[in-house]
This record gives sequence, structure tokens and C-alpha cells, in this order.
Amino acid sequence: METKPTEPSLALTEIPPGYLNIMGYVDESEVNGPGCRAVIWVQGCPRECPGCFNPDSWSFEINQLISVDTLAKKILSKSRNTGVTFSGGEPFWQAAALASLARKLKAAGLNVMSFTGFTLKQLQSESAPPNSQELLEQLDILIDGPFVESLAINSPNSPVSSSNQRVNVFNPDLSDQITWASDQIEVHILKDGSRIVTGYQGGLTLT
Repeated sequence: METKPTEPSLALTEIPPGYLNIMGYVDESEVNGPGCRAVIWVQGCPRECPGCFNPDSWSFEINQLISVDTLAKKILSKSRNTGVTFSGGEPFWQAAALASLARKLKAAGLNVMSFTGFTLKQLQSESAPPNSQELLEQLDILIDGPFVESLAINSPNSPVSSSNQRVNVFNPDLSDQITWASDQIEVHILKDGSRIVTGYQGGLTLT
């Protein structure tokens, strides 16, 4: 059953204009959307879905503040990044800043994709988080719907993690690139020696 979103923490008001509160970031991922892409995990989600891949992302408290301009430069500095994926947490609670980032990246030729626990219908309604339509207008692909543990999929043929979720392709140029799989994981080793394990089975694990 789909969980009903509740109001996020007032900690959202502590994010300065032009900044994002994020949980994590990687470049050159191949398991979070088509091609090779940067991935941003935003901080904050009120759903607390059982079996969530990233429970550390639930809190709306400030984790890592980073400016939209800094993120854009970081993403564009990696020539292998052909797109960016917004995940979380719940990206649409930081829709305005992500829309701003998306515009900068699309102007440079990258495509933009987002996961969300909302349905597309909810995001198009009057009860959607502020600026949701602004972010929707920038997206090439949207994976919508909350993760439902009882409907979980682990299949080399499925790009979604539970069967209630849907792939919404707004850019027809990407319609033949929905080829990533729900059972893939990926390990990124950072400069400081720490690791990020990402992908549907891996969630986002920082060690």
C-alpha cells in the first residue's frame, strides 16, 4: 500500500537559496539510469518506507550543503557524465534548487532523470511539494511511486525496484535506453579510501 506523504521537517527552511542539502554524490555511475551519469542523493524523506534502500536519507536535518553552481561545475568537469540522476531521500522536497541545476546541465547537453516516492499524478496536483512542476518540466525521465517491499523486483530485465513503480519517459530520444536493471550494484572508491555502494540491491552505503 502506498504511504501518504507528511509535511517535511522545518529543517528545509535552513537550506540557503541556491543550495541543496544532500546525502551523497558520485560521478560516472552506470546503474542509476541510462548511460554514464552523475547521481545526487538528496537528504530528507518523510515516508520511511519499510525496506528503503537509504534510511539514512530520511532525516531533514542538514547533512551536506552544496551550491547549485558548485554541483553543476563538478558534474560538467567529468566528460563521461552524459546525464544526472536525482535520488534520495525525496528530490521533490528540494524541487526549486534541483530544477535550477537541471537547467544548467541541460544547457550543456546532459539529460536529467529523477526518482520520486510520489506518483506523477500527485506531483501534478495542487498538493504537490512547492515547485514540483518546475522540476517536472526539466526531466527527461521520471521513475515514480514509493518502494513497496512486498512488491519488490530483483530482475535483470526491470529498471524499477518494485512493481508499482513506473518509468515515465518525457524525452523520446531516451525511449530505447531504459536498459539498466534492478539487480545491479556498483562500488565507487573515493579519494579518501571510503566506498559508496549504489544500485537497487546495494542502496547507498557509505563505508
